[in-house]
Order: sequence, then structure tokens, then C-alpha cells
Amino acid sequence: MILADWITFLIALTASACLAFPVRALALHIGMVDQPGPRKIHVQPVPLLGGLAIYLGFVLAAVFAFHHAFHGKASLQIAGLFAGASLIILVGFLDDGGHLHHQVKLFAGMPCATLILWATGVRANLFGALIPGSLGMILDLLFTLVWITGIIAAFSILDHMDGLCAGVAALAAAFFALAATMTGQFLVRSLAIAVFGAALGFLLWNFNPAKLFMGDGGAMLLGFLVAALSVKIRPPASLGFSKWLVPVLILAVPVLDTALVSVSRSRRGLLPFASPGKDHTAHRLANLGLGTRGTVLLLYATGILGGLLALVLTRGGVPPSLPLLGLALAVLLAAIFLLERAPFEKQPRRR
Repeated sequence: MILADWITFLIALTASACLAFPVRALALHIGMVDQPGPRKIHVQPVPLLGGLAIYLGFVLAAVFAFHHAFHGKASLQIAGLFAGASLIILVGFLDDGGHLHHQVKLFAGMPCATLILWATGVRANLFGALIPGSLGMILDLLFTLVWITGIIAAFSILDHMDGLCAGVAALAAAFFALAATMTGQFLVRSLAIAVFGAALGFLLWNFNPAKLFMGDGGAMLLGFLVAALSVKIRPPASLGFSKWLVPVLILAVPVLDTALVSVSRSRRGLLPFASPGKDHTAHRLANLGLGTRGTVLLLYATGILGGLLALVLTRGGVPPSLPLLGLALAVLLAAIFLLERAPFEKQPRRR
């Protein structure tokens, strides 16, 4: 990294870690506290609003990184990222305070933030390169909406164990920064470094035993930021259609967890994103005897493995063969099959 990147990282890390202290005090003062409950693993009340420290750390670092680039296309995309992030964290905080129905954030807040990104040029380019004209653009718009909204939702439900969401987001941002360096995308690299530093700074407060929770606002914010990085990254053109594997591998943990929860809850007649419970990947692994820290560290290792495979794919620039794609899918299905049979606390079906 160049000197500016190190400064960007240190600003994000320091601001997020230091601002967490007054944010924690504010949460206690206004009563924004997550109380223990049957769906929670903590036994003492823990302050929320940690997402505000992540947001401020990211914004301060990004402003430093791009103070010289506020012109033209870069300016528009950065403005769109800030606007979408502000909307997402506001929606998340309203949800944390019980002022918003969860379906509003899923079907209004997340898609609106995604449309802001699309309007400012942060969008997937998966079908447009294969299907010219309006049809390719429409398909890319639909894919962008589904993908970014899905990743935001995936991080929202991933925030159920101390240090899990922040650590997974930090690792994903680090691998996006490395992939962007390999492909010469320096704007994406700087954004990823800012996300990495902000998430890592908050993790100092959030690793088990957590002294501060990020709340849904923070989880959605991290999901939004890494989702934006995932559509901004441009793997080598020689990868063809299989270039989508790069962001999928980097985001292996939230993709696996969301797939497991969706399959498991659907099989039990529950709505995947409307039936909260202790049936996530982390809960099942903890019930197998790993405990909170062991589970989180194992999922960190999973994220690192996925990120390394993504870097190998990016560096090689050669499309994986169908047998390798089939093997990757088989591994995912096998993981879901085995984890679904691990012990977990079943939630009742809503009548």
C-alpha cells in the first residue's frame, strides 16, 4: 500500500475505535440497549448504536482518500455511496428503536439504497457484456437489486454472535482491497481499505465478550458497503461469465449462512427473513462444542479460505472448468446438508 492508503486505514481504524466510546455512552443515555432474551446469546444488557462509529470512521477515511477526486464520475459514485450508506444506517437505527417494521427495511430501505448506487454508476455488469442493448441493462439492473439487497440482508441476519459480522466484513473488505490492487482499481482499493479499517476498529469493542453492539444499522451498513465493493470489483475479462465467482468466494460466509437459513427455514414452513431464531451457521457450530470464540474464529478461517481462492482466480485469469464449478457447488450443498443436521434451537411456526 502507498502512504495515502495507510493513512486512510489508520483514520478509519482510529476514528471507529475511539468514537465507539462516546457512542456507547450515548446509547446508554438514550436507552438504546439490547436486552437479553430467548433469541440472544448475551446475558447482560449491551448498548447498541455501534454502527454509528463504523459509519463515521468510514466517512472520515473516505473523505480523506478522495478529497482530491471529487470530480466527474468518481465524485458521483462516492456521493451515491455516502447517500446510500446514510439511508441504510438511518433505516437500521429506526428498526433498532422499534420504529420500523422489518418488511419496510427489506422491501423499501435496502432496494432504495441500491437504486441510489445504480443511478450513480455503481452497478453490476454481468449481462450487459453478453447481451447488448436494453435487455442486458434491464437484466443487470435486476441482478444488482437482488444481489445488493441480498447481501445487505445477509449481513443483517449475520449479526447474531460477538465479533462475527464485523470480523467477516473486515476480512471481505481486505480481500476486495487485494483483488482491486491486482486489477488496478485504485478507487475500489481505497474504499475497501476504509471499510476494512472502520470494521476492524469496531471489532476491538465487539469481539467476545462484546462491550458494544453495532445494531441492525451497523450490520446493514457493512453489508451495503461490501456489496458495493462486490459490484465495483472488475476481475479479468478472460474469466468470462465465471468472474461472478470472485465476489461470491470473498463473501463465502454470509452466502453460506443465508443459504443454510433459507433452506432450513423453508423446509420447516418458515419465512427465511421473517422468522428470527438461533438456527444460523454460528449457532449450530457453537452447539457442536466450539463455543462462541471457536465458532467465530472458524468462520473467520472460512472467509480467509474463500478470499484466497478468489485471489487465485483473479490472478490466474483463466475461467474455471465446469468440473471445478460443479465441485464448488457440491461443497456448498454438502455444507448445508451437514449443518442442517447439527443441533439448533427450533423456533415455532407462526400462526
